[in-house]
Amino acid sequence: MSTLAHTMMTAARSVESGLGAPGDLDRYPYSEASGPDRVAPPAWEGVDELGRAGRRAAGSRGRGLHGQLVQQLGQMIVSGDLGADRPLVPEEIGQRFEVSRTVVRESLRVLEAKGLVSARPNVGTRVRPVSDWNLLDPDIIEWRAFGPQRDDQRRELAELRWTIEPLAARLAAGHGREDIQQRLSDMVEIMGHAYAQGDTITFSRADAEFHALLIQLAGNRMLEHLSGIVAAALQVSGSPAAGCDRLSESCLGHHARIVEALAAGDAGAAEAAMRQLLTGHPEPVVPGPREQH
Repeated sequence: MSTLAHTMMTAARSVESGLGAPGDLDRYPYSEASGPDRVAPPAWEGVDELGRAGRRAAGSRGRGLHGQLVQQLGQMIVSGDLGADRPLVPEEIGQRFEVSRTVVRESLRVLEAKGLVSARPNVGTRVRPVSDWNLLDPDIIEWRAFGPQRDDQRRELAELRWTIEPLAARLAAGHGREDIQQRLSDMVEIMGHAYAQGDTITFSRADAEFHALLIQLAGNRMLEHLSGIVAAALQVSGSPAAGCDRLSESCLGHHARIVEALAAGDAGAAEAAMRQLLTGHPEPVVPGPREQH
């Protein structure tokens, strides 16, 4: 086993024994209202499960209160708990989640950048309609994938991947970047070791790295800008590895054939191998969020 493979698999085992696997649900440390005299502000009445946070995309948000509040409000907006044109009063948000005005203000700015809310003088901050959302934002992709719109998100992600990745494979065959090609080979090796050991965490991480490297190798900056879509699709796939129904020799074979085609500079074969990989599991399987007990 290579040093790289050993490192990735060791890191995956530490996740298993520590904080939990990527995508596990957790509850953020917002203080819940307690006691007979604690009542949530009227503007939040009727909103369910305010204290629960859902699945978090690795590395996409900060770990502090600011990142947690972005996650909470973003999920509530995307799920429809906070509907379009609903006012968001910073003071009420701060009181409900027991965070400072600064945390609320910075969180709303992040949501505004994602197109989820708008802030106007004399009007305040309001939730924007879906047509204004940045649907390519990885956070919004994740929130939609675990909300009521999960079926639409699954279909749209599958269609985008089918458009992006075969083209990226074709373009990558024309770029003789030996360093990246070696990294792709390393990822296939790691996936093979992970498959042999039934290590789904390492397999998924190597798979995500494989697809990100492939898009990088394509040499198209606009395609590379869209790599976040692929990463988000892999993150929310719900299967051991997106592009495969399950850990299998067939899945490994598709990845290996892509690497072989790239090494040979065969654009057509690289594109065909990628299409075979995606056809093997054409739509990411998106399960509903699970509660921790």
